[in-house]
Order: sequence, then C-alpha cells, then structure tokens
Amino acid sequence: MPTSAANRSLLHPRYWPHWLLIGLLRLLAMLPLAAQRAVGSGLGRLAHRLLGRRRVITRTNLRLCFPDLPEAEIDALVHAHFRSIGRGLFETLSAWWKPSRVLAPTLQVEGLEHLHAAQREGGVILLTGHFTTLELAARALCEADVRFHAMYRPHNNPVFDHVMRDLRRQRSGAEALPRDRLRALVKALRGGGAIWYGPDQTLRQDSVFVDFFGVPTATLTATAKLARSGRARVVPFFARRDGNRLIVRIDPAWEHFPSGDERADARRVNAAIEDAVREAMPDYFWIHRRFKIRPPGAPSVYPRR
Repeated sequence: MPTSAANRSLLHPRYWPHWLLIGLLRLLAMLPLAAQRAVGSGLGRLAHRLLGRRRVITRTNLRLCFPDLPEAEIDALVHAHFRSIGRGLFETLSAWWKPSRVLAPTLQVEGLEHLHAAQREGGVILLTGHFTTLELAARALCEADVRFHAMYRPHNNPVFDHVMRDLRRQRSGAEALPRDRLRALVKALRGGGAIWYGPDQTLRQDSVFVDFFGVPTATLTATAKLARSGRARVVPFFARRDGNRLIVRIDPAWEHFPSGDERADARRVNAAIEDAVREAMPDYFWIHRRFKIRPPGAPSVYPRR
C-alpha cells in the first residue's frame, strides 16, 4: 500500500477492489512454477476459444508475415500463441513477486560482457520487443545485477500504475520512466544509465513505413533519436523459452547507429526484432494489431468490429 502523501488518495475506498485484486495476483504468484505453467497454458487455451476477435487478429498477423506457411502451421502457431499468453501472465506475476531463490535458477543471461563493454562508453538503450516473456526477461536482467530504467506507458488505473512502477523500481534499482518524459530519458542516458526500450508499438506520430516481415509497417524513429540525444549505444537483448527455463541473450552494441538515415535505422530495429521472433515464434505479441496504421490508400487488414 502507498504511504507517501502524494499517493494517499489511492487508499480511498473506491480503490479497495483494485487492492484486493492486487492481493489475489500476489497469491497466485506464490503458486509453484509447475502449477503456474499448467494453469497458464490452460487459461490460454480457454482464451483461444473465447476471444474470437483476438484469434482473428492473431491469424491475420501470422498470415501477413508468413504467407508461405501451410494453413495447418498457422493454426498450430495461433494455438501456441494463446498458450504462450496464458503462461506469460503467470510469468509476469512471478517476475514481480517470486523470490529470487525460487526464480533465479530458471533464468539465464548470456552476453553480459557486451552490455558491460557498452556501459564503459556511456549510456545504453536496452532494445527489445514485445513478447509474452517481456517481464520475466526484465527480471532475468535484474537477477544478473543489471540496473536499468524501464520505459513504460502509464497505466490508466492509478493503483496498477503505482504498483507496477514500484515493483520495477525495486527490482531494477532505478526509477521507471514514462515514455513521454523525453528530458528525463535523455538525462538518464547522458548520466551513463541504461534504459529498457521496446519500440515495436503502433503509433502514427514519429513513425515511418518500413518493412516488418515484408509488410509496410508504421515504425517508430524514436530509437535513433533517443540514441543520438542521449549519446547512447544500442544493445539488443531478447529472450526465448527453453523448456522450463528462460534464456536471455544480449547482443553486441550496434555500430554506426544512428546512421543519419531514419528509414534505414527503423528498418534495422525491425530486422533485429524479426530475428528474435524467428527464434520464439509463439511468444511474439501477435494478438496486437501491429498493422492497424496503413500506408496512405492501403485498406485495413483487420475485420471491422
């Protein structure tokens, strides 16, 4: 529960149901890992049956990105994606609340030397994508003693926003920064800090159309702009499941980035995410309407509500 004067309003009775939900989620986080995986996969299968529109969006995204895949493989990927979502929900709870003695043995980080080398030169943008393993991958970095600011979009619910910011600060050792606080982000980078950043979001502003798996996609140019303003290196990191373990791979810092060509830089970001998707196909956020913003004159790829 919040205790500072700025957050006392969150103790108002109208927020009590939200705090009760947080308490329930924390209890679920204490379930054994094997039980979480089983329940999460089952929940994902149920969601596949009930969330028809999201099922259609997932199939549409996969068909656009992999037009040569047989229909049976698309079907299998859709099912696997929903199971991954269910499992990822419980992994998120574990990432927030599971004690290190239980969770750390299931997490592995490779390539820390690349991050350390980049940090010796200044600030670092930890570039990743939106996968169902997102929060657990961040926890893996924390367990490897990586201190970083999480760039995030504030939650509409003030209780959930407070809890998520507080948990991320506790785990990562640094304040979580809203993505619209550009000056704070630049200051953190110029001070030698690291910022966790997932740029694969669909926004019209500050975007250019470049390919993502061959589909013209509105792609943020903010990665290059932030690297330039913060005088920072870009260090990609991505996660993949290996049975009951999560392996996080940190790649070497990019050379010659930003290049001065915003389209080339945006395409480089997409290409890195594409490579990671190929290693963890069911785990990418296919349920998201990645292609909802279309080039001028191009029709929508998604069915109407």
